[in-house]
Amino acid sequence: MKSYFITATDTGVGKTTITSALAACMQKLGIDVGVMKPIATGIVQKIGFKSSDVSILHRAAEVDDPEDEINPIFMPLPVSPYDASKILDLKFDKKIIFEKFAKLKSKHDLMLVEGIGGIMTPLSRDYFVADLIKELDLETIIITRPTLGTLNHTVMTVNTCHNYKIPIMGIIVNNYDENGGPEEINAPTTIHEITGIPILGVLPFVKDYENYETMIPHIERNINLKSLIS
Repeated sequence: MKSYFITATDTGVGKTTITSALAACMQKLGIDVGVMKPIATGIVQKIGFKSSDVSILHRAAEVDDPEDEINPIFMPLPVSPYDASKILDLKFDKKIIFEKFAKLKSKHDLMLVEGIGGIMTPLSRDYFVADLIKELDLETIIITRPTLGTLNHTVMTVNTCHNYKIPIMGIIVNNYDENGGPEEINAPTTIHEITGIPILGVLPFVKDYENYETMIPHIERNINLKSLIS
């Protein structure tokens, strides 16, 4: 089975929620799916894993993998990994990511790897999320939203993938409001027309969209899951 790197056009687009819901849906289909968030930054949680995103992924996938495998690098500051490493005087060691990924991949049939921020978020001064995807040799799924500016952000993300020769499985449009403005209503069709990339699914606006369990039925209705696990 294939494994996927979930990236997005920006931060706060819904990577964690959708990755978690996809993992839960695949588990329901009987797929042994593993999850990984190679790098996380933010405020340390008092309960569960240090990163709230990692805790959500872990719970959704129902895995018993340890925190240092799911999230080998955590920097306790809510900024980019590059800024965090400078401010906290921490070293970014990408080798540990590949070691932990190989271990997780050997235990699971399919891996969902969630990125941080957008595809050009800097992990170090000259190493970006795109470089990580390329070295992991994964096909990517891009999460975008249908708000004003999405055409620019989505096309730039797609072009970056092309420049890095990263294969794109497809695009998921999140938080779609069928009663929104013309830019929102037309976004999925226009994104496909301009990029030529398949739209894997259009997920509706949900008030509690950060709760991955709320998104499960929408993913089951709007995304062809079997196409991802074939």
